[in-house]
Amino acid sequence: MCAARAWGSALLSHRPYGTAEDLFRASDEATAGLSDEGLDEAMAGHPPIGRPKPGDPASSREQRGMAGASDALKAEMLELNLAYQEKFGHVFLICATGLTGEQMRDAVRNRIDNSRQREREIVRQELIKINRIRLSRLAEEGAPTA
Repeated sequence: MCAARAWGSALLSHRPYGTAEDLFRASDEATAGLSDEGLDEAMAGHPPIGRPKPGDPASSREQRGMAGASDALKAEMLELNLAYQEKFGHVFLICATGLTGEQMRDAVRNRIDNSRQREREIVRQELIKINRIRLSRLAEEGAPTA
């Protein structure tokens, strides 16, 4: 799920949800309302594209498009990730679900010239998509009982 504590607190404070759409709407609003610090916290919970978190099936599933990428594409993506992180101070965040490695590479190439403000707007929108996908999957599978 989203690593921003404010996002989690906002979702918890509005429970129970009548429908999944109510949950998604609350998630969208909580993400849109994240402070700069909250957005930084959310991004810190995401691994770089091409390097999913070991043992994290969601991370691996979402970045599946890089799994079969050529060594050249993986090396280029690493270079682009580093350049992006150097410029913006955080990982390149994209809703990678369903994207190929080439599409992710093209996205970072296109976005690296953005202003910091424009890039944070895009990151927020990408985070909204990621949160919806993850919440949808959780709703389909049912909440853990632990």
